[in-house]
Amino acid sequence: MLEGLPPHKPTHSMRLAADESSAQAMVELLGEFFDPAETAVAAFEAPDGRWHLEVYFSSAPDEAAILNLLRPIVGDAVDGAVFAPIEVKDWVKASLEGLKPVRAGRFLVHGSHDRAVVRANDIAVEIDAALAFGTGHHGTTLGCLLELVAELKRGRPRHVLDVGTGTGILAIAAARALHRPVVAGDIDPVAVAVARANARLNGARDHVRLYAAPGVQHHFAARKGHYDLVFANILARPLRLLAPSLRKVLAPQGTLVLSGLLIRDVPGVVSAYASQGLALVRRAEREGWATLVLRRGGAAPRPRR
Repeated sequence: MLEGLPPHKPTHSMRLAADESSAQAMVELLGEFFDPAETAVAAFEAPDGRWHLEVYFSSAPDEAAILNLLRPIVGDAVDGAVFAPIEVKDWVKASLEGLKPVRAGRFLVHGSHDRAVVRANDIAVEIDAALAFGTGHHGTTLGCLLELVAELKRGRPRHVLDVGTGTGILAIAAARALHRPVVAGDIDPVAVAVARANARLNGARDHVRLYAAPGVQHHFAARKGHYDLVFANILARPLRLLAPSLRKVLAPQGTLVLSGLLIRDVPGVVSAYASQGLALVRRAEREGWATLVLRRGGAAPRPRR
């Protein structure tokens, strides 16, 4: 399961071996066809060099319809798809097994079992097992944390927004570093509950203002030209759709950090935001995922004081 992607309570899965181009084409097709709040789609390369498509569903899928949808891409090879019910499990707990703390500048993301490794000057964010995604180990989350480090070197943002907060890791990190309120939201109420618990665990309960709603469709977030640092670590399609609303809430000299993007998704997302007057300032790639930094016109703003 890809960190940061819904559904948080998958009940069924599908897996299919394919070549790289076919796997990526199927990801694109299924990503457009299904509601991203109900279905998660991923393609990855196995150790043996073969590529696999994995799909996670929040309810039993129509197997015949899916096979017919994919047949034009891979032909009769689609008959090798394996559908299976999956045991309800705590995905984050499973993902945390054997994972080590993750460092991004002074930020250290760790589980409760690694509290002993926290150093005196660290800004520690403790994320324990819960039914939401975002532990810092995935390339998208780490990319956003590193951009937060870079932004803090430029100055101290006064108003920060985290769209698609998941476990709340980015909002908590920003709140702990700035000692200021940070607004964070997610479309999934389960994720919001998890983020709230994590904020409390990390002593940031009074500084993380959470909401459950799509995008910025909440009075906490829908403030025109208000936020000078906005994170959105979601998926390519919703990021493209959110371009007008994210531009609207971004301050004139603000910075927008986007992630949750496969490398091939970058041109389409950059184009969507360019049409809103936001230009790419910087991009980074980790583990096949891209993190983008955009600003109005692309010019570097003057340092905040």
